[in-house]
Amino acid sequence: MTETQPPVEGHASDLAHIVVEFDDNRLVGDLYGQFDQNLAIIEHKLGVDAAARGNKVSIKGTPDACALARQVLDSLYQRLQQGHTLHPGDVDGAVRMAETASAQLNLPDIEPRGGKLALATIGTRKKTITARNPAQDAYIRALDRAQLVFGTGPAGTGKTYLAVAYAAALLERGDVERMILSRPAVEAGERLGFLPGDMKEKIDPYLRPLYDALYDMMPADKVEKGLQNQIIEIAPLAFMRGRTLSNAVVILDEAQNTTSMQMKMFLTRLGEGSKMIVTGDPSQVDLPPGQVSGLAEAYRMLRDIDDIVHLKFRAEDVVRHPLVTKIVTAYDDAARRRVRAAAERQAPLLGGDQ
Repeated sequence: MTETQPPVEGHASDLAHIVVEFDDNRLVGDLYGQFDQNLAIIEHKLGVDAAARGNKVSIKGTPDACALARQVLDSLYQRLQQGHTLHPGDVDGAVRMAETASAQLNLPDIEPRGGKLALATIGTRKKTITARNPAQDAYIRALDRAQLVFGTGPAGTGKTYLAVAYAAALLERGDVERMILSRPAVEAGERLGFLPGDMKEKIDPYLRPLYDALYDMMPADKVEKGLQNQIIEIAPLAFMRGRTLSNAVVILDEAQNTTSMQMKMFLTRLGEGSKMIVTGDPSQVDLPPGQVSGLAEAYRMLRDIDDIVHLKFRAEDVVRHPLVTKIVTAYDDAARRRVRAAAERQAPLLGGDQ
């Protein structure tokens, strides 16, 4: 229950004071966080003063900021009621969602009663994943409504993790018969030389991130059984040639390292009753110099096709350690400065020719 109080005495008339009350005293400790760290995040992000006393939170700030803080607390409390646990990243994500609820696709942004945010989720047998920012929310909703989805952007935005989670959910529900996870076997700027072992042992290092995400979504015994029965297949991109993938969910990760022909080959494997998810970071191409990235070319050629959805993640959508966001932003800024400097050096030359 939320009560709106008169403006804070002694402050400017545009400040508000609201009190949010929660019914279940057993959940408020998890809602506030250890040493009230979750409330501290809300204070820092929204510029409000949030003080907890028992099962009530007193919020002071501008009317808009107080309303956002209430939405964030209501959303987090609802998640606890559903049996989920909260982490600092979830609080940060709830703040982002409250600030940009209008970015959500298709489904109602806010429930008609109580002003609670309707966040997109993916439920697997092992865990439930909730969108942590508007980009993830739009991505999950796009996966629901489109047969082919491109998710591109910097590392740490969750594009591969969410794709694997969604694929695992489809498989567990029986919506598809197979899950196929693939990557191009391209070295990331290093020369690894000869790798010992059989074919599986040679290619597994390239596919390890997909294994890690898969084991995080499904019980280990289910993964092992699925791999043995080939219900779950993890293979390099080269193994896709000549196949038609029907009744399957197919993920191509690190797609920026595909060639034009490889991307065309992969996309034309789409069969009846299947979904394809293509993820990649266009800023981290490890192809030989002069080689065009199949991901960049596919985006240019296919962006006007209505049945294909392309979601672009940005540096601010990174959901790893906050320092990762700053690192990605610094690299992006440096790249933009190099482009501008090259253009400025070229401008006098072009002017002299005229």
